Amino acid sequence: MKKYKSVIRLIGIVSLFLFSGLISGNVQADEFKNLPVKGMVTMIDLGAKKCIPCKMMAPIMEKMERKYEGKAAVVFIDVWEHREQAARFRIRAIPTQIFFDADSKEVYRHVGFMPEKAIVAQLENMGVK
Repeated sequence: MKKYKSVIRLIGIVSLFLFSGLISGNVQADEFKNLPVKGMVTMIDLGAKKCIPCKMMAPIMEKMERKYEGKAAVVFIDVWEHREQAARFRIRAIPTQIFFDADSKEVYRHVGFMPEKAIVAQLENMGVK
């Protein structure tokens, strides 16, 4: 009987950690809580590191991050690693790019590979130089 009480106690402790977010990955989700960035145009690319079109976008996203540093927030979120973000941003396919204005209002959404010229054009349309 003691053995069963110990197992039940262990299950209770593990459940407590799961529900408190200490094991489930919710701690990492906090890194995205400030997205979109208030006061700054934000582009979020939701994809996965192993998705083919997402892999094609990776060098473009890195270039956009450097080019618009201090002018716009350019963020990639791997939704296979952070599944809660897929639900939060209501995506149905990857990659999906979402553009937010400085007031954090969604302005434009694109699904699929997005070429560099199209990203630049969208950011310029939103006033980012």
